[in-house]
Amino acid sequence: MESEGEGKRCVRCGESKPRAAFARKRSNLDGLQRHCRDCAASYHLHATDTHSRGEQDPVPSGHKRCRGCGEVKPHSEWHGKGGRLASRCKSCRAITRPAEHLKGKYGLTVAERDAMIAAQRGLCVICLNAPAVHVDHCHKTGRVRGVLCFNCNSAIGKLGDDPEAVRRAAAYLEGNSWKPILVAPGVYQLPS
Repeated sequence: MESEGEGKRCVRCGESKPRAAFARKRSNLDGLQRHCRDCAASYHLHATDTHSRGEQDPVPSGHKRCRGCGEVKPHSEWHGKGGRLASRCKSCRAITRPAEHLKGKYGLTVAERDAMIAAQRGLCVICLNAPAVHVDHCHKTGRVRGVLCFNCNSAIGKLGDDPEAVRRAAAYLEGNSWKPILVAPGVYQLPS
């Protein structure tokens, strides 16, 4: 390996260049990208102007090629932030985003979620009325409990995932009013 002061060899062009010719990357041992800035620029320019087959196909101004479907679409078909556009068009992101959300937030694949819904016969396990569409999980442990309808999932969330609060709500709905009895200052006893 070359010393820190001399520079670094680019893995794409094979040339030894000064360290300033490489972009930073903290995760690498030397703190620099493996390829020089010139090679990175030509790679990205080439990637946006060519198909995966390697054929040249110019992209008109105001358009961009989607890395998902490979189609050239106008900038209005892309999500953007700060003047930069996403790498996939809105339609490709709409297809892949739900699966990414399930995997990232709950650790589930679409097939695993669909199996849970099938095991529940497609219905919410609380109300047994509405279709099950929202994954319910414990906010303390992150464990997935099941798939519920929107109303039941939000009701559990509003009650703070507290089983005692749910029991008091059930007792209230059954006509047993909840009136705590003051036993001592700050100490209440629930009615039996």
